[in-house]
Amino acid sequence: MQGLYLLVPLAPLVGAIAAGLFGKWLGRTWSHRITIALVAVSFLASLAIFDDVLAGHMFNGSVYTWLTSGDTSFHVGFLIDRLTVTMMLVVTFVSLMVHIYTIGYMVEDPGYQRFFSYISLFTFSMLMLVMANNFMQLFFGWEAVGLVSYLLIGFWFDRPTAIYANLKAFLVNRVGDFGFLLGIALVLQVFGTLDYAAVFANAASHAQDLAPIPGMSVGLLTAICILLFIGAMGKSAQFPLHVWLPDSMEGPTPISALIHAATMVTAGIFMVARMSPMFELSDTALSFVMIIGAITALFMGFLGIIQNDIKRVIAYSTLSQLGYMTVALGASAYSVAIFHLMTHAFFKALLFLAAGSVIIAMHHDQDIRNMGGLKKYMPITWITSLIGSLALIGTPFFSGFYSKDSIIEAVEYSHLPGAGFAYYAVLAGVFVTAFYSFRMYFLVFHGEERFGKGHHNHQGDHADEEVSADHHHGLAPGQKPHETPWVVWLPLVLLAIPSVLIGFVTIEPMLYGDYFRDAIYISHEHYEAIAEMREEFQGAMQMALHSFVAKPFILALAGVVSAWFFYMKRPDIPAAIQKRFMFIYTVLDNKYYFDRFNDWFFAGGARGASRFLWKFGDVKLIDGVMVNGTAKLVGLFSGVLRRLQSGYIYHYAFSMIIGVFVLLTVRNWFE
Repeated sequence: MQGLYLLVPLAPLVGAIAAGLFGKWLGRTWSHRITIALVAVSFLASLAIFDDVLAGHMFNGSVYTWLTSGDTSFHVGFLIDRLTVTMMLVVTFVSLMVHIYTIGYMVEDPGYQRFFSYISLFTFSMLMLVMANNFMQLFFGWEAVGLVSYLLIGFWFDRPTAIYANLKAFLVNRVGDFGFLLGIALVLQVFGTLDYAAVFANAASHAQDLAPIPGMSVGLLTAICILLFIGAMGKSAQFPLHVWLPDSMEGPTPISALIHAATMVTAGIFMVARMSPMFELSDTALSFVMIIGAITALFMGFLGIIQNDIKRVIAYSTLSQLGYMTVALGASAYSVAIFHLMTHAFFKALLFLAAGSVIIAMHHDQDIRNMGGLKKYMPITWITSLIGSLALIGTPFFSGFYSKDSIIEAVEYSHLPGAGFAYYAVLAGVFVTAFYSFRMYFLVFHGEERFGKGHHNHQGDHADEEVSADHHHGLAPGQKPHETPWVVWLPLVLLAIPSVLIGFVTIEPMLYGDYFRDAIYISHEHYEAIAEMREEFQGAMQMALHSFVAKPFILALAGVVSAWFFYMKRPDIPAAIQKRFMFIYTVLDNKYYFDRFNDWFFAGGARGASRFLWKFGDVKLIDGVMVNGTAKLVGLFSGVLRRLQSGYIYHYAFSMIIGVFVLLTVRNWFE
């Protein structure tokens, strides 16, 4: 099976090399054929490995020794268990759908082959991350997905907004990665190895140790877990390192689906679940994780309410849903977090790709205020968008319902500090999610047809731009939208199927069974709270039937009805509310001023420090004192010596007499 394990990540890598280095000779058609075929091979191999793992066969071993330093060896190795294979299936399937979708979406783009190379390279990087059996390979995959995301967000490098967005994503992730790297270094210092199995086996023996941090009395495992989670805060866009994700919508829409819905942003969730044997030994770290997730889930949802760019609404939805997953991790419901990661990957990728379909039909206009009534023109996009939206808000019998409601139940039963705040945050988030999701849905697909009329100027909501013949945006007067080609809508249909069924099919083994028994560890104290939740609902059907009288369903229904009333029946009310509460709207419109604070404090502070180092350090200290000052000192000393070297004999005789006098005086003085 080791050959099959290697095939999964290496097949997309070969595709990336082929399209990237030889795309000019292969041409467009063969570039996408090769990359799609090899990602399909990776998906089929993952299915075969999944079947083998279900049969009870797991693997944990090294395939290559990368470096040996003293007594420490760094390996490339694979850990194939049920957690790994679940991620492999999600990554390869969503990637395959995105590859197919890209044929239609990027058809006119001159960087066609380069784009296929990038997304295949990203798939390889993500697979190396989830299949790792040691921290070194985890870090390699972690940084590789960050690098490729930088390339993809800035794919249209001739646009200043795209360059700003990819630099922002890269720098913010470096902040998180600094903490992540410190956590890995602390693991190596304490445990002497980076192998998962060895670290997890010895973690309990260090539960009472203090971290070797001067001047601080912090538990060792608490320090390690929080440092590792800081890395997850960057990758999974958790408050306050969330600021990069909305701007990353500057990349092409297929990237939004691949990176910012199903794969890269879920890397942090996967990492914390993988590190469960360590996190379970620190209640402080778990509470920290839960509170950060709760803040992200609620307050990022608020921002989705006022967005008018179709992709940014979904982007803030992604932020909020990542917060839900993080809350589940903090409540020790790791299996619930991975369950929501899986269901979310399908319906959020569906929503992003459906948004791209709308953008194509609208000739690249992304402002939902310029849409309306698209249902009759785009029936396939309409129905798949409805399915994705229903799954997102947690409608009973849709996949998102089972995972989202399980998170709410898990945090309700948690006894950790901060669980009360987290419960009310995720509960309130249900209404907020339903409201902004169906606000977008109603404005895009129902109501008055607003396209082909006076367009709103949405400066700041940068359009998802493609290179086209006339570079226009939006439908001209008299033009009508139409359904997109089959290569665009087919992935929507294929993603809509698991968006409905995957939750019902997998909830029994993942949440109520022992599917993750060998991959995720939960301490006895924390398991009791999870067991209480499991006892209340013994199956998917019972959970769904109970939900019709539960708080989440009532709140979701209220959110949908409110969105319908405000934007279909009385569109004057939202405008009046905005005018009445302009202060709150301004705060939300400025995204809580995080970007301005970062620009003023961090970017401005860096520029200020640079100016100080330039004017004082470089100009005055180095040039003024060390370089020019040294020259002036030498010149002054030379001027004095020049006066002594006059060339007159009587000057030299007088100097000799004075010198002898001084020597005799000193000699007599000391005697």
